[in-house]
Amino acid sequence: MKTLVIISHPDILESGSQQFLLNAVPSEGVTIHHLESTYPSGKIDVQKEQELLDAHDRIIFQFPFYWYSSPAPLKQWQDDVLTNGYAHGKADGRLAGKEFGLVFMLGVHEREYQAGGRELFSISELTRPFQAMAHKTGMTYLRPLTVYQFAYMTDEEKMDLYIRYQQKLTNENSESLASRERWVSEQLRQLNTNDLEPGAEDILNHAADLMETNRTTIDELQVVLDQMW
Repeated sequence: MKTLVIISHPDILESGSQQFLLNAVPSEGVTIHHLESTYPSGKIDVQKEQELLDAHDRIIFQFPFYWYSSPAPLKQWQDDVLTNGYAHGKADGRLAGKEFGLVFMLGVHEREYQAGGRELFSISELTRPFQAMAHKTGMTYLRPLTVYQFAYMTDEEKMDLYIRYQQKLTNENSESLASRERWVSEQLRQLNTNDLEPGAEDILNHAADLMETNRTTIDELQVVLDQMW
């Protein structure tokens, strides 16, 4: 699977959250595409962008959540690139069958995005235009990865974000709990053991075995639930 991450951010080099996520990007299988750097004049090469989309299986929009939407360059990208006859039309467009997801950063606490909260509406409600775009173009909409108040995150929360972000980019079934556990298990087994302290390799292998056991239990439980229904 090949993933295209389309980023819109006016000052990506000075953004702590963006730099953190960029450091988490795997070395293979992921293309990072920052719109403001690629098109400083704002004039988008539509053919180039459509070719990029064609070459990838999963499309991710990554951006700070400005006024309940994306920055203007990403909206312009949608207007220019997702044309009738390419992304939608009478027949299935060229994006049909691909996956689409969001990764975005918010400066407000998660609890505020609900009825009665300061922002009043949920994230699911506020991202309906992106869901509609995925539906119209025939893409499968993935659950968004939302990053709340990155500057206030603890080290443990940042490590969790690091893992969830990598899963969003590379895990072929990122919505499944069993799949996420399988992904972590595979990552543990692929670590370069030459750089580990004595005994650490055994600990990692044991952790991977435990996760595999838990995954099997989850799979068995799913079979039981399926039979009940």
